[in-house]
Amino acid sequence: MTRSRRVVVLDYGSGNVHSAAKALELAGAEVTVTADRTAALEADGLLVPGVGAFKAVMDQLRAVRGEEIIDRRLAGGRAVLGICVGMQVLFEHGVERGVDTEGIGEWPGVVTELPAPVLPHMGWNTVEAGDGSELFAGIEDERFYFVHSFAAQEWLLDVEPPFPEPALTWAEHGGRFLAAVENGPLTATQFHPEKSAEAGIRLLANWIGTLG
Repeated sequence: MTRSRRVVVLDYGSGNVHSAAKALELAGAEVTVTADRTAALEADGLLVPGVGAFKAVMDQLRAVRGEEIIDRRLAGGRAVLGICVGMQVLFEHGVERGVDTEGIGEWPGVVTELPAPVLPHMGWNTVEAGDGSELFAGIEDERFYFVHSFAAQEWLLDVEPPFPEPALTWAEHGGRFLAAVENGPLTATQFHPEKSAEAGIRLLANWIGTLG
């Protein structure tokens, strides 16, 4: 019998951690909601939620040394999933309302406002799943739920062999933006899987299935 995967939802003060935990449980994981460093480092997977302003999320993350936890896990090849602003802070910088905030910097690039006449981008949207995506296996044509005004709109990381090319998933609202990235142990979605009904649960189950 396959053991259930242990996932920690990082409880650092941002995001609806309980809806994320419930969705992960429905997807088959054994879930703990905590900011405890040891638990976060030892779990099979770490989910980093995020709602609100880039700067506020970074301030809250740093208060619990969340960026160190993420970096330590990735250094050991251990899976991390960022959601919404939890994806955005993985980039080098975020610029919101003229405020330039340093991010965690796992990926190069800047998160900026979408060039759309109507913001926020709120509601269901389709995505263009990246080649070789494991996250979207079997759900490539589904719609996912977005609530955001900012996003990473280009991908700047050059990956050299023997490392595999990241699977980049795009969506459109006023222009193209990254809807999801699968880059080794680091995965992120701009949309909310926990608000994306059955498609979101299946996506989380796909991620859980990749956990060692």
